[in-house]
Order: sequence, then structure tokens, then C-alpha cells
Amino acid sequence: MVAFVGSCLISILLLASIFWFAKRRPVGTPLSWGEAMVAATYAFFGLFWVYGVVPHQWLTWSENELGWRPDKYLAGPSGTGALREVPMNISYQTLSHLIAVVIYGVFLALHVALWAVWQGRGDKVERRRKALEEKTTAYGRPLARRA
Repeated sequence: MVAFVGSCLISILLLASIFWFAKRRPVGTPLSWGEAMVAATYAFFGLFWVYGVVPHQWLTWSENELGWRPDKYLAGPSGTGALREVPMNISYQTLSHLIAVVIYGVFLALHVALWAVWQGRGDKVERRRKALEEKTTAYGRPLARRA
């Protein structure tokens, strides 16, 4: 449990630092070769961490400490409890792997959100500047009516 929770906390720190850096880096600033290499290494490590380490730690925890094995049934004729009426056997290992798929899905959604944040980090400032130049609102409407 400690390894899974720790890997989740590290992934949250990795993702939060990208939001922090996106707010501080000006749009259009040229990258040096060294900055590009550090950014590429950071991105590779982040992807390795969220798509490799976190799901692995979940599967390891669920199979070892929680005991979610293929011979332990959650539902079905072989199971025990309220879900015996389900017409197929569903093991705890199946549930564990479905949770791993959900972990992948959550990180994929966050991955796309990070792309959107990084690519749109200067849009709000640019719209405000353009609106002041053209005497319109940020939505393109004129500030005052003409008679």
C-alpha cells in the first residue's frame, strides 16, 4: 500500500509542477538545447511513471497484500455473498485489472488536459490585449453601441 500511495503522490507532484511551470514560462520564448533536453527527459520520466510505475504498483498491491487472486471470486456461481446470481464468474483479479485500466484512462485524460494547458497558456492574455486594441470585449462584441 505504501508503494502505491507513494507512487500516486509522486505522480501528482510531477503533474502539478507542469501546471506551475506553464504559468511562468512566457509564450514564444525560445528554448536552448539544454532546456529542450531537460524537458524531454522530464516528459519521458513522467510518462514512464504514470503509465508504468503507478499501474504496476496497484497490480502488485492488489495481488499480494489484498489477495485478489484468480481463484477468489467476486461474483458468479462460484462466488460467495450477494452476487451469486450473476451468470458468469468474475474474479477479484478481473476487478483489479479493470481498476488498472481506469488508472490508465485517468492518466490519459490528464495527459490530454496537460497538452491543452500548455498549448493554450497565452490565449487568455492575447485575447485581452487584442480586445483592448480593437475596443471590443474578449468575445468580439463592441464595447459601446453606435447610434
